[in-house]
Amino acid sequence: MDRLNGKIALITGGGRGIGRAIAHAFAREGARIAVAARTAEQVEQVAAEIGNNAIALVCDVADSQSVTRMFADARERLGDPNILVNNAGVAESATLVNTTDEFWQRHLAINLSGTFYCTRAAMPSMLKNKWGRVINIASIAGKHGAPYIAAYSASKHGVLGFTRSIALEVATTGVTVNAICPGYVDTEMVSRGVDKIVTTTGRTVEQALDSITKMNPQNRLITSEEVAAVALLLASDEGRGINGQGINIDGGALPV
Repeated sequence: MDRLNGKIALITGGGRGIGRAIAHAFAREGARIAVAARTAEQVEQVAAEIGNNAIALVCDVADSQSVTRMFADARERLGDPNILVNNAGVAESATLVNTTDEFWQRHLAINLSGTFYCTRAAMPSMLKNKWGRVINIASIAGKHGAPYIAAYSASKHGVLGFTRSIALEVATTGVTVNAICPGYVDTEMVSRGVDKIVTTTGRTVEQALDSITKMNPQNRLITSEEVAAVALLLASDEGRGINGQGINIDGGALPV
């Protein structure tokens, strides 16, 4: 298959979970791949798995200068990225009164500002070449609230507002901007959430996991590969008519 033949894809948070699955899916369709994360080890492993001159980049998306360096490195080694997947993120829980300034700012800096910094850096070459895809990994928490995740939910609501605004700004240029809103995905992030439930409530691991899977009407966790399949559609020419959307992958938990 070659739906992305000749394209260059940069995927943040590409060392594991959803980012890794997207990197592999895009590579199978012919894209040249750059995977980025704050630490090198995992993205180097993913780049090695993919082969075909895939590269690993070190970047803290919450730092605009680090993002600038990442794009400069990607351009020097691969060329201008014309597919950007903003997947790097953090998800932690706390009651409002236990949400410190640092906790709040960390979620906004990584989840929201990181998406802004990377999109701003990618957009000029996309506009110049009249083709580009920006895919933001948001969450169903970006469409509804839940107890103990005010910082996370607020940051993901911001990602959706950003997505919709930029999508309209570039709608006539050949660039699309969309978000994917997964429910609970079978990743290390959910595993950490299960551990926290066990620690704070005294439930067993099985009980904690059951409470999470029941939030999906299909009574299961979403897989990273399911998210990657939607990302592949959005990145391809077949998805060019999809713009400014927040696409749920949640088994029907939310109506829209």
